[in-house]
Amino acid sequence: MQELEAVTSEIVRLIETASVPILAVDVDGLVDGWNTKIAELAGLPVDKAVGKHLLTLVEESSIDIVRKILFLALQGQEEKDIQFEIRTHGSRADAGPISLIVNACANRDLHESVIGVCFVAQDITGQKSFMDKFTRIEGDYKAIVQNPNPLIPPIFGTDEFGWCSEWNPAMTLLTGWRREEVIDKMLLGEVFGVHMACCRLKNQEAFVNLGVVLNNAMAGQEPEKVSFGFFARSGKYVECLLCASKKLDREGSVTGVFCFLQLASQELQQALHVQQLSEQTAQKRLKALAYIKRQIRNPLSGIIFSQKMLEATELGAEQTELLHTSTQCQHQLSKILDDSDLNSIIDGYLNLEMVKFSLHEELIASISQVMMKSNGMGIRIINDAADNIMNEFLYGDRIRIQQVLADFLLISVNFTPAGGQLMVAASLTKDGIGESIHLVHLELRITHTGCGIPEMLLNQMFGSDGDASEEGISLLISRKLVKLMSGDVEYLREAGKSTFIISVELAAAHNSRS
Repeated sequence: MQELEAVTSEIVRLIETASVPILAVDVDGLVDGWNTKIAELAGLPVDKAVGKHLLTLVEESSIDIVRKILFLALQGQEEKDIQFEIRTHGSRADAGPISLIVNACANRDLHESVIGVCFVAQDITGQKSFMDKFTRIEGDYKAIVQNPNPLIPPIFGTDEFGWCSEWNPAMTLLTGWRREEVIDKMLLGEVFGVHMACCRLKNQEAFVNLGVVLNNAMAGQEPEKVSFGFFARSGKYVECLLCASKKLDREGSVTGVFCFLQLASQELQQALHVQQLSEQTAQKRLKALAYIKRQIRNPLSGIIFSQKMLEATELGAEQTELLHTSTQCQHQLSKILDDSDLNSIIDGYLNLEMVKFSLHEELIASISQVMMKSNGMGIRIINDAADNIMNEFLYGDRIRIQQVLADFLLISVNFTPAGGQLMVAASLTKDGIGESIHLVHLELRITHTGCGIPEMLLNQMFGSDGDASEEGISLLISRKLVKLMSGDVEYLREAGKSTFIISVELAAAHNSRS
């Protein structure tokens, strides 16, 4: 967990300080992440961007593209190297929209549920402006192609017969091959090839794909960016995006193809690396959790078998009650091991059971789970619930009630000083909803001595702190379970003591335990 938290903190820091635009949306498409770079480029501060729907921030021509990206990413299909345009605001409005190349990454929780989409982008506004102007020029391209301006991307070209006709300074810098070494060589085979070529491709498939891209451009198809890679003269493998556009003469006839390469910036590569590291860490965590849950089930099966064997023997009244308490705890553990979707609890759509039980049995089982720790700390636990309440028959999810009580008892013991005292009290009122059924308003109070639960944990219980600890997550889940029972949890501080007040609504029959 500490490793995961460290990676998460690094991601947050990287997003805020990255020199590449990064933005994120939730499952409804509302912006919940907008880093400094995208705010600067768009002229829209983070407080103005957060909460707006992403489709309201993009150019009208990009709405369909972005809508499709969002839909696919929320289904878990992550798109890469997609181009769209963001509107500009304020002092940047007159500059026109900014063009971005983005990777859409699905944000997932620890259970692999998609909770939003993160866009890691690269600003290509300057390059796009140049390329748009470049492809509209009817005259001689050479003066522009050979311009050493750093805004000009790596460019190479071929004539209509397939000979390499252009190779600009950026290509020389990227590949290590000088212009005079490649001009008038066959672009496919001699310049880019699988074996005896200047820029070696990885395999035959890459060679065929490059040929398809060039032929499509020559045929006048709309240019699209494709992944492209080759080995430079130094042996370093270069990964980039390739966009091929037809070259026209003054009469509009196709005379060849120009190819533009776009390289991911170092910051973008680092952002993608950290994100990949986070996903790998989360995946390892899930695998470890799945392994632990599986291994727990084996000894749990042995415990269940032993309990059934004991039930078949002659036991005294006290032994029978202890065995029953052990069985109750085993049922709780089995239920928790089956909780594979915590979102069903947090979002409030978990199905609760409706069975008959007595508060006495569930309270005894819950208290038993903290007795070893409380005895070790010299903490005295007092069950102050009245007998008539303890013996009342109720209807509800008894295992979830037991789980909730055990969680709040444990957190109370953890923050009770050694030698202190913990008291459990209960009260209930009934409202008749028929001849035989009553609606029961049950209130349980767990009071402990000491300074009380830290405010940070209480904030995590109420969901106001997104970076929850293990104790905080446990409290949050328990409160959500109480909310599912039409109740809630309060925490009351008094001089020298504090109290959890847990209220739920259950059903009760007329008969009670004797």
